[in-house]
Amino acid sequence: MIVSRQGRVLVRSVMVASLAAISLVSTAYSADKIKIGFMSTLSGTLASAGTNLRDGFNLGLDHLGGKIGGLPTEIIIEDDQAKPDVARQIADKFVEFNKVDVVTGILASNVMMAVHAPITNAKVVLISPNAGPSPLAGDQCSEYFFSTSWQGDNFSEAMGAYLQAKGAQNVYLMAPNYQAGKDVLAGFKRFFKGKLAGEVYTPLTQVDFSAELAQLRAAKPAAVFAFYPGGLGIQFVQQYVQAGLNSQIPLYTSYTIDNTTLPAIGDAAIGMTVTASWNDDIDNEQNKKFVADYKKKYNYAPSFYSAQAYDVTMLLDSAVRKVGGKIEDKAAFLAALKAADFKSVRGNFKFNTNHFPIQDFYLGQVVKGGDGKPAIKLGERVLKDHHDAYAANCPLK
Repeated sequence: MIVSRQGRVLVRSVMVASLAAISLVSTAYSADKIKIGFMSTLSGTLASAGTNLRDGFNLGLDHLGGKIGGLPTEIIIEDDQAKPDVARQIADKFVEFNKVDVVTGILASNVMMAVHAPITNAKVVLISPNAGPSPLAGDQCSEYFFSTSWQGDNFSEAMGAYLQAKGAQNVYLMAPNYQAGKDVLAGFKRFFKGKLAGEVYTPLTQVDFSAELAQLRAAKPAAVFAFYPGGLGIQFVQQYVQAGLNSQIPLYTSYTIDNTTLPAIGDAAIGMTVTASWNDDIDNEQNKKFVADYKKKYNYAPSFYSAQAYDVTMLLDSAVRKVGGKIEDKAAFLAALKAADFKSVRGNFKFNTNHFPIQDFYLGQVVKGGDGKPAIKLGERVLKDHHDAYAANCPLK
């Protein structure tokens, strides 16, 4: 059959129109899978916390049958080594090469500050299971950024509120010299208005605190509030006790004594006071199942890192289901994430306008557990439905 040039043009036009129609129809269906870049600190002194994040996230995926929102799920795991320059390279790879839909897993605030802009500017969803630097809660907030943990000041705000109500005076403050350290001590001082005996920042990589502890002893404070996460916390608390300070000056901590560090610290931590938004003894069905299954799968107790990462999986599942798997509809997907229509292991959870949680904070005491090992037992609720201090500076509504 001979087809004229006019006929060929007509046929080509019909084909183009048909392909366009097919393309339009295809966008009405859900994505064929969801691809997630999981970047965390899986080596070095903070590796235990990063491992807890990974294990908590993976348990959530197990509970969902390996599918998030019904979509087949691909997870790409990378170790950022707690180095911002390494993290930036991984972020670029996730966005440009792997073409991920979501990035999560980030532990450290300095790493988060390095990767936030390149990820969110590319309109890729970034969900923090831990890091909560203050700039991202305030004027650098993004519609593509969410946190299932807390803003970095929150635990210490609770401790500051507790010690303020207790009428404490002459408190000595210590933290590493990086974004989270500054945020934590700022949060403590926001609620504690009593006298300070001193405020010391140490290098993030420092693990020998002998000189600082000698200075602390000389200052003769009535109490110490310290923030040292992961392996830093183990070293700090052990050295504090070995120096004989624990029997003289009570130590209060946030983000320092938890289920990742407690086994290494041991009985030396008994009697110490912490703050928390989650603990394994929170009494709701979601948390009971999470704790039991976590111990069975990994043969160790979950931490708040594990719980927060588990909530990332459940948040994503709720949002993907809400949009019927159409995650390419960014506006709908973001709205579904903001709705936070899932059962948190904390029970009480919703997002503020800056996409950080509004939640309760508790006092915790290290006690000897039923198995003879030290454990954290939640006590009084210090802050209820707590909002972070920076949301007013975030332009999101």
